[in-house]
Amino acid sequence: MTFDPRTKLLLSVFYVILVVFSYELLPLIFEWVFILFLVLIAGKTKEYLRWFKAVALMAIFFSALVWWSSDGKSAFIAGFKLVNIASVFFAFFTSTSPEDLGNTLVKAGMPYPVAFVMSVSLQFVPVMARKAGNVLDAQRSRGIPIGQGLKAIRYFHVLLIPVFIQSIRLAEELAEAMESRGFGRPGRTFLKDYKMRAADWTAVLAGLLLLAAFFLLQR
Repeated sequence: MTFDPRTKLLLSVFYVILVVFSYELLPLIFEWVFILFLVLIAGKTKEYLRWFKAVALMAIFFSALVWWSSDGKSAFIAGFKLVNIASVFFAFFTSTSPEDLGNTLVKAGMPYPVAFVMSVSLQFVPVMARKAGNVLDAQRSRGIPIGQGLKAIRYFHVLLIPVFIQSIRLAEELAEAMESRGFGRPGRTFLKDYKMRAADWTAVLAGLLLLAAFFLLQR
């Protein structure tokens, strides 16, 4: 069963609220296991493991900052919360195309230019990641020591400047393509018909009930 993108977005927001207001380790573990179960069902385990390496480093760094001003338990819980929140949005964005998300938000009343900017931004994240990887490989082949460690920071400008220039060129090409296709003209239609079905409303209601039960148990 495939839910409407608006349903998945609302459920993701409900999940984030649960994570933010979970102050003990056991609920956070259950919430993480639930996301892992969804990732396993979706067949995105390998992608999640590759993505998890970067998120784990961020969580460790964030936990270290919290530990500096608090205690070890609070630091671990803060890092776990970051992992959980990032995990639910991994599940959301790997199961929802940016185009579908933008179009459903327009159907829900969001101005089309705002929804378009959001969807295009999400679509170009992997594009810019590939371009950054190409620039990184090219600069390394020229002998520039861009790698890990503090010494590599002094050479980051040779990576950032080409990527910045390519992003500007990409934005100009996109603007020209949008203008040539009459972007902003009234009477826009959609290829897909997005409607909230009974299953979507049931899932949203179940999420609200779960959220309400969670806060009642927290009292």
